[in-house]
Amino acid sequence: MKPLLTLRATAMALVPILLAACGSSHDDAPVSPALPVIKVTELTAGAYAVSTGDAADPTAGKYYAAADGSRLLVLNNSAQQASAAYRRDGNGAWQRWPAATADSTLDLLDSSPIPVAALTIAPLARSYAVRLDGGDVALFAVSAGGDITAGASTCKLSGKLAVSPLPGALKLTLATSGCGDLPAQADGVLVADSDYAPAAFRLLASGSKAPVDLWAYPE
Repeated sequence: MKPLLTLRATAMALVPILLAACGSSHDDAPVSPALPVIKVTELTAGAYAVSTGDAADPTAGKYYAAADGSRLLVLNNSAQQASAAYRRDGNGAWQRWPAATADSTLDLLDSSPIPVAALTIAPLARSYAVRLDGGDVALFAVSAGGDITAGASTCKLSGKLAVSPLPGALKLTLATSGCGDLPAQADGVLVADSDYAPAAFRLLASGSKAPVDLWAYPE
């Protein structure tokens, strides 16, 4: 009888293990939370001066739209710094800088077409300076091939520019070192506009509390 009792004991011991194995299906795997859904008024391809928010005290900005569905909306505060930016690549989902924490819809109060030419990299090749929060200056250069190389300043900016379907814009990959609160790595856009003079362009990228917004002046 001892072998039979041993087999029964072994079988009883295996039951909890088998039940646990049966219950450990993919259905119990943790599910990633859904990203907030962002909706922004759709405008046809082109560039626009826009406003949003309270009609009595609107927030002004620029809206850039490409034929492939890519979009960029930059909203400025009273100091002409980006307070928020909305971006979409192709027909993908809208993203917000800084990141949205809940579903949101942004409706435009007004939009007026503005002339903005397509942007190429080669004419931007030269040295630049940007002023950082706190008054420090970062120096960098842009090559005809789109490479961003750091200059002789404590804050080091480097990265790469590439052609963008958006009017007046280039794709931006930015890396920083010794630049205070600026992110070490960020993807964004370079935007050029005649309204920015004497600045040549802005470097815009995602930031934790507000968009990274660096106005570049020719050296």
